[in-house]
Amino acid sequence: MASISYLLAPLVLAAVLQPTAGAPLDAPTESPAGETSGEEAETGSPDDALAVALESVLGATKLHKNEFLVEFQGEVKYDFLDRYKIPSLPAKCPYSNFGKDACLRRLLEGLLIYSVLLKRVEEEFPSSSILSEVRFYSNILIKELENKVRDRDQVMRLTSSQEEQLLKDTDYPDTFHRKMTAHGILYNLHYFLVDCRRVINKRAKHRESAGSRVVRAVTFYHPKKRS
Repeated sequence: MASISYLLAPLVLAAVLQPTAGAPLDAPTESPAGETSGEEAETGSPDDALAVALESVLGATKLHKNEFLVEFQGEVKYDFLDRYKIPSLPAKCPYSNFGKDACLRRLLEGLLIYSVLLKRVEEEFPSSSILSEVRFYSNILIKELENKVRDRDQVMRLTSSQEEQLLKDTDYPDTFHRKMTAHGILYNLHYFLVDCRRVINKRAKHRESAGSRVVRAVTFYHPKKRS
């Protein structure tokens, strides 16, 4: 895969992710042609280290589409990866009836699974700069999630035998299937993150709206004074 430099250098991101309050997060202004509206950054996301880390991983995974199209020179469409079945992918966050903490837990558990699957990608594309960036920002995001989720000791983590089985399930003897599996892992990781971000932002907007209603109710309630 060709080398593409991502906009945020590791040292810059490390400075941004300090525990002190930072500047508001600037959402990506462009998305690759053909991506769904769900890919667009949504307003109302919390301006904290977790949000910065999540956007940084998405910025790295978004670069994969162009790499894929260049490699196959238009002979295979990118959305083919949506139909390419990969075993043991983590479940996404449901858009309804799912709280923010539950989604953060689902995001963390999913990233732990993808961190194992990325080993398969690394075997296929050992010199990929995109993969290096995805790993770097994913590790930061995992740490931020571990600091956010409640009862993190209850987070489901794969055992060494489960990791081995996961890698065995995605190992194929022929070159084409190995290559498509590696691409499929990056593709599914990207949209896994997109869906999780959408749910997290929805919950944040809901809380902001509820808080605003409470403030208005207090502000405009003027009990009559007794004479």
